[in-house]
Amino acid sequence: MNVFDIIGPIMVGPSSSHTAGAVRIGRIARAVCGKQPIDAKIELFGSFAKTYRGHGTDKAIIAGLLGMMPDDERIRDSLGISVKAGMGYQFIQANKKDVHPNTALITMRDQEGKESVVQGSSVGGGRIVVNRINDINVEFDGDFYTFLVPHHDSPGVIATVTKLLAEHGLNIAKMNMYRSHRGGEAMMVIETDQPATQEMADSIEAIKNVRKAVLIEPIY
Repeated sequence: MNVFDIIGPIMVGPSSSHTAGAVRIGRIARAVCGKQPIDAKIELFGSFAKTYRGHGTDKAIIAGLLGMMPDDERIRDSLGISVKAGMGYQFIQANKKDVHPNTALITMRDQEGKESVVQGSSVGGGRIVVNRINDINVEFDGDFYTFLVPHHDSPGVIATVTKLLAEHGLNIAKMNMYRSHRGGEAMMVIETDQPATQEMADSIEAIKNVRKAVLIEPIY
């Protein structure tokens, strides 16, 4: 247990679940997109859908997409800032029975027209669980330095990636591999004990059959 577990995140209010957690979901979505999107469709479920305006969840998610941290005073003005930054957005109150009550599904488009999808849930105290990246179901919480490595499911890819991390002195805290089907599209989610760098992500991305490597830094 650490101080974060006891007192919660340093944040702009009013709610750790609806504000701090929502910012973290937005920031991870931005990282997956690779840059600030030019537009985003945000589907909200459960409590998020019912109270997002009153609790500032809309402002928090947009703030995360703009790259703000949970304690950024500009969160309150993020909707207006997004307009000035050229990022459009749309919020939709949606229904889905098999998701956590505080869940957002964010569909983004970048300047080249590429679409990215991230689904995350705010589970209390500012903590989150990301459970979908594009078409693949995943599960990670963003508390570690995390590599997302979409790749073609083929022999040797996982071994090559883990060997590279070991050569850089990184110890793997958690690792999971998800795939759509055997020999199809797959996703490695690798969380490390030590800080990772973008240069390491670039090295992973250069490996044969790796589609991309996204580094997500922890957000406290």
